[in-house]
Amino acid sequence: MSSLDVTVLGAGSWGTALTHLLARQGHRVRLWAREDEVVEGINRGRKNPLFLSEADLPEGVTATGDLGAAVQGAEMVLVVIPSQHVRSHMVAVRDDLPARIPVVICSKGIEQGTLCTMHQVLEEELPGKHHEGISVLSGPSFALEVVRRNPTNVTVAARSQAMAEQVQRAIATRDFRVYSSTDILGVELGGALKNVIAIAAGAADGLGFGHNSKAGLMTRGLAEITRLAVTMGGRPETMAGLAGMGDLILTCTGDLSRNRQVGQLLAGGKTFAQIRAEMRQVAEGVATSVSVHSLAAREAVDMPISEQVYRALHEDKPVPDAMETLLARSLKPEWDL
Repeated sequence: MSSLDVTVLGAGSWGTALTHLLARQGHRVRLWAREDEVVEGINRGRKNPLFLSEADLPEGVTATGDLGAAVQGAEMVLVVIPSQHVRSHMVAVRDDLPARIPVVICSKGIEQGTLCTMHQVLEEELPGKHHEGISVLSGPSFALEVVRRNPTNVTVAARSQAMAEQVQRAIATRDFRVYSSTDILGVELGGALKNVIAIAAGAADGLGFGHNSKAGLMTRGLAEITRLAVTMGGRPETMAGLAGMGDLILTCTGDLSRNRQVGQLLAGGKTFAQIRAEMRQVAEGVATSVSVHSLAAREAVDMPISEQVYRALHEDKPVPDAMETLLARSLKPEWDL
């Protein structure tokens, strides 16, 4: 595919990794960053000094702190802003956003209060002329490993197969394989909900539980993610794919997972307030746990693991007590979709 003028909104680790990926494909990339230090570091030294400093960004990357200027003239935009701030930033940029270009959501979360997924947020806030271009990128993809060119597989979903394939062609490389889907809701929910289960997996690690415990927790976590996703209109096969099981495995087991780290620290006796003060980057599962708590109630879906994560994070329930609540549940059939 010919080179494009691409804008990446958000210069955390994932936004920086995607910028690196796109620029080494020959795309001209403009990266929007909130921090002046990041803008200066990229423009002068080709490095993001705060996030993913290991990445040497190729020529063709420029950084700016001006949100409106960042998207002007863009032929594709990637949204890599923490999920709870996506709405405000899209409102700020919508008058400058070129029409009928792909807008690829790379943020994973569910908005608190509204309980909207990110594509629902964009459809509410962007004029209809932008809706056909909205897609979602998700799957097991640690930023550092993408920069190191470790083989990575992800999924891009859009309402139309044509749009999914357009984004697929623009982003895919030999070592960054992109599959296409039209299950935009399922891909989003898988990417958001697995972060909550990863906090529970980290807590199990922090309590010293073994592989049996982790395997069972992940499997039952996938079951409750699937129950909610299917109830809301997602496809069950999506939950067995890269955006569901694949991302769940990575986030529950990988040492680079911030959500898993939150669970480990909780199990080690730290309060959520202490953990939040120590973490530079967002662990999306923390905010998503609030949204999932409300979604499960609204949809009348049983999500016991997510419920205990919510109580441990936001009601200060001790992690051992939360685990005991799960272990004391009554026996039931494995499948109750």
